[in-house]
Amino acid sequence: MSLTSSARTDDTGSEGFEHYGVFLDSPSDLRDLVVPRVRDALSDGDHVTVAVREPHEEAIRAALGDRGADLDITARAEFYDAPGRTLARLHRLALTHPTRRITVVAEPVLPMDAPVGLREWHRLDSVLGSVLAGCRMRLLCLHDSRLLPAGTRELARRTHPVLVTSDGERNSPDHQDPATFSAVDVARPLPSPTGTVHTLEIRPDLPALRDEVTTLATTAGIPEERVGDLVLAVNELAANVLEHGAGKGTISLWRSAGWIVCDVFDEGGTLTDPLIGYRPTDPHGTRGYGLWITRQLCDFMEISGGGHGSLIRMHFPPVPESH
Repeated sequence: MSLTSSARTDDTGSEGFEHYGVFLDSPSDLRDLVVPRVRDALSDGDHVTVAVREPHEEAIRAALGDRGADLDITARAEFYDAPGRTLARLHRLALTHPTRRITVVAEPVLPMDAPVGLREWHRLDSVLGSVLAGCRMRLLCLHDSRLLPAGTRELARRTHPVLVTSDGERNSPDHQDPATFSAVDVARPLPSPTGTVHTLEIRPDLPALRDEVTTLATTAGIPEERVGDLVLAVNELAANVLEHGAGKGTISLWRSAGWIVCDVFDEGGTLTDPLIGYRPTDPHGTRGYGLWITRQLCDFMEISGGGHGSLIRMHFPPVPESH
């Protein structure tokens, strides 16, 4: 996985990034609303990537016949494994096909039983239009209305600027810009840790701090295969505290329902934007990668800040029970 993939925008007359919400209300909607657009994209010479649930993938292939062989099929679980990595994957697509328009047909993961994950996947969809602006990419996000609760459908409509309906394409009347969509989370306090919490102070000696985090992770029973990403992510955030924050803070680590959760607290309160880290930095620069990298190392990253300080909470994936 490339942690620094960053697509440059193209301001030379390209169509730019297009983001559509496609809400499937009946079995015929996939055939009528999606397949014709995929067929047209292939005819126009687009690079076409499909990452949807297996029944929808099979239906698209069957409807396209021989043209189905031209599709770049990506497993949905791989495409949508974590918001930061999904965004990096879209950037790499733009870098890999600089002279072609890209059409992506994807079915976002919206885990109804995981509030943190659900919120962060919605947040990613809300920010795509701004962070991919200028990329020659058309993204059609499929949502099966029959499987989604009303509240989830409503949020999804807020994150897609254009809807594809049986009457054609229309601007979504419910769409919100990324800042407005995430405004409710800017000052939202994060829940207190539960269970046994392991904590250490952030110190200027980053090599020594990395060693301490490694020891802390071992003490907390973190599996060896997770430790490397955890240490690198903490190092990036601690460096940010030392260089751009108050210069002091704490690192806290615990496990919650199998997940590995890590807080990096900055005693300063300047970091309050929940969208930080979704905007890739200049690939030729030497600084500013910390939060972009961190979003790719962990599965979910939450930000909460104010007069009390700034808190970044990272969630790493569950580990097998055998550990």
